[in-house]
Amino acid sequence: MGRIFIWFYVLMIFVFAIYGNWWGDEAYKGFAANLGKAVVWPVIIFPVLGKIIGAILMVGMVIFLNLFVRRR
Repeated sequence: MGRIFIWFYVLMIFVFAIYGNWWGDEAYKGFAANLGKAVVWPVIIFPVLGKIIGAILMVGMVIFLNLFVRRR
């Protein structure tokens, strides 16, 4: 069952990359740039996910720095 979800996600990456390359707002940037953006295609559909992921990463970095970085 997990493989189906992975293959679906990979398929959606290529669908979004091709769409972005031909008809997207940043079609002038080329396929590689659109492929990089398509890796996070749920963030393109639901922009609030980008803010949630960013907040999680920021909190994670603060926790990491407080726990594992030596203080003088």
